[in-house]
Amino acid sequence: MSKLKFSALISAVCMMSIVLYGWVGFSQSPQPTVRLTTEPPISQILPFEAEANTPLSPVLLKLQALDAAGIPLENARIGLTILTPPKNPWFTTDFPIVEGTKLLDIEAIAPKGELQIQQMMPIRGNYQLLANVTPIAQNAFTPIQQTLTLSVPENGVKYRNFGILAAILLVVGLGGGLVIGGKQQIPAGEIAPQKVRLLLSGGIIIAIATLLYVNVSAEIAQSEMSMPMSHMTESKPTEKTSPIVKSQGFEVRLSGDVSATVGKTVNLQVQVTDTKTNQPVTDVLLNIKTIQLENDWIAFAYKGVPDAAGKLVWQEQFFDGAPHKVQVEVSPEPNAARQFLPFQVSQTIEVEGVAPPLSVRLTVLAYFTGIVVAGMAIGFGLQRRLFGRSRLI
Repeated sequence: MSKLKFSALISAVCMMSIVLYGWVGFSQSPQPTVRLTTEPPISQILPFEAEANTPLSPVLLKLQALDAAGIPLENARIGLTILTPPKNPWFTTDFPIVEGTKLLDIEAIAPKGELQIQQMMPIRGNYQLLANVTPIAQNAFTPIQQTLTLSVPENGVKYRNFGILAAILLVVGLGGGLVIGGKQQIPAGEIAPQKVRLLLSGGIIIAIATLLYVNVSAEIAQSEMSMPMSHMTESKPTEKTSPIVKSQGFEVRLSGDVSATVGKTVNLQVQVTDTKTNQPVTDVLLNIKTIQLENDWIAFAYKGVPDAAGKLVWQEQFFDGAPHKVQVEVSPEPNAARQFLPFQVSQTIEVEGVAPPLSVRLTVLAYFTGIVVAGMAIGFGLQRRLFGRSRLI
């Protein structure tokens, strides 16, 4: 190899090393990011419990946009989309219609690079939080797109209750298996002993009655849309509200969908304008709360400022099939030139409940039936083994 070719080879290797070193160094250098913190901590978050004895509180989600040095990105616009855990046909949750859907979609102004919302988590599983951070002023910083994961474990009480029910069904099946496996006389003209026939007939009647009850009750819940899916008590009467309020020189208009269906998001918007100039107002605080009216718990809450058009637009899903009230309190910013007394505007949303799919109900019934059958098989085997030993003796 000539000296010229050898020198060219060495130069190429050096250039590749420099490029590779620079790429590795760039990939390992700090990057702008979105940091998620929760209250309570992630390890203590539990899904919504329909019949909880203690007051329910939504989870506080705090998203903070940071630059490469870990400094908050000011004057940002933060968009957040929350997706519920995907569907699992074999191990369904309390709200199977909610699985694999959009729970919330909001874009808000973040003067200090921070977005805080309160959101009730309806089911267990891994939620995806799609964060999109862009500057208000063009080219102020590089936009950030990041996917965060929030894991919500199942409430331990559910496992305890399922264990108790499974134990009861197993004992019932075990008793049936012991009866079937025992030594019994078969009357002439019959294919099984009388006790076995009575046991099988009773089991069939119970299975048919259970199947009819599950399906009929689900269809009733489907047709009576005024009844919430997770409650069988009569709903409280909803108060009359006005989506437009004029007060102290302001007009606040709450618009969007007035009805909702479980599993689907609704579009909502609040706009603040000056009644004298008819111009948008931006130096106010909007305190938004979505309240389930039947039991008076908060499903979603956010406090922030409107955009340059005096608007705040968001989408949310009502996972509980009961009437909700969207309430917006308008108050002045601490340093605003015009101070005024806070006032409210609200809108009642009627929510249509959706019954669980037939496949889900049949799957649950199959699990319970399988536990009984397993108990019967164990009881039958034990009885046969004991009967065989007695014959040998």
